[in-house]
Amino acid sequence: MKVRKIKLPFEVKKSVLAFGSQTKNTLCLAKGRFAYLSPVHPDLSNLSDFLAFVKDAKFFLKKRPKIIAIDLHPDYQSSLFAQDLLRTSHLELRTIQHHHAHIASCMIEHGLANQKVIGVSFDGTGLGLRGQLWGGEFLLCDYRDSERRVHLKEIPLLGGEKAIQEPWRLAAAWLYQAYKDRFLNLKLDFVKGLNKNHWRFLKQLYVSGTYAPLASSAGRLFDAAASLILHKYKVRFEAELAIELEKLAAAYHHQAQAYPFDLNKNKNEYILDPLPMFRQIVLDLKHKEPKEKMAYRFHLTVAQMINSVCLSLRRDHRLNKVVLSGGVFQNRLLIEMSHDLLRKASFKIFTHRQLEASDACLSLGQVAIANRRS
Repeated sequence: MKVRKIKLPFEVKKSVLAFGSQTKNTLCLAKGRFAYLSPVHPDLSNLSDFLAFVKDAKFFLKKRPKIIAIDLHPDYQSSLFAQDLLRTSHLELRTIQHHHAHIASCMIEHGLANQKVIGVSFDGTGLGLRGQLWGGEFLLCDYRDSERRVHLKEIPLLGGEKAIQEPWRLAAAWLYQAYKDRFLNLKLDFVKGLNKNHWRFLKQLYVSGTYAPLASSAGRLFDAAASLILHKYKVRFEAELAIELEKLAAAYHHQAQAYPFDLNKNKNEYILDPLPMFRQIVLDLKHKEPKEKMAYRFHLTVAQMINSVCLSLRRDHRLNKVVLSGGVFQNRLLIEMSHDLLRKASFKIFTHRQLEASDACLSLGQVAIANRRS
């Protein structure tokens, strides 16, 4: 096995083995001042990937770790395998929240000591606290603790994971929020191509909340906007439409403004509401604006969201370091736009250098958090 060696900005007192995520899985062993990262196992649902994962796990277990760290999600194959070990060993278990691990991994790459940062963790979905699905999170965190302060407004995943394979369900859910049943009368190609009987069934899921888990996911926001702008209903692979939307946006070389959005306070946290953006996208579609322009405006809007929230958090908590992680930040245009706005606002910005921003970095973050909690 080819292992990647990464220097840690702290010393590990008790060796930790972290088991990563379900997809783009890596294992990570931390001892002393170094972490050792396994190759990526693309999807543990595939037998060949799972067997490779098991082989690498057994290799690391020979190093006799004292602590094992797993994701909060109880059904990941990586977590189930690790929990089985507890029945025949005296290993200590640490359960780590997905998005906190993302931010911690990027902090390690930059050698940040145990200091508090603004963590922007944008991905598809990961299990948050109280059983919620997260994916568009603004956290105040260090290696030990994480506090969710701002998140994207939740949208129901109509039909569960089917909404990821058919992102038109996400776009339709946003349009229903904006216009209720009147959205079916919008003179848009997207609406004309909908199966109205199918939507009536999904509307029942929406209203009842049955088989429609709420998710505050930036990845799903990209899917919804791309489905609406590109007039596409299904995907063949993860992030297909988001990748196409990024290419279109990168091809636009003119000035354009961000779409509007709201930042609303709800008790002790703020919620980013993109509903005004979807209303404006509908107007752009009606006016036959170029798709490249709409794609560009969408990316700029997400970057503006990030900047606006970070400005608010800096004002309230006097933090100036911003760490960006999660699969959505594999989008180079979004990274560039976000960097530009945050730099102009005098933030110190940290993004991944050695690892991908995807779940491949999770196990590195898990060892850091587990170590601080030991």
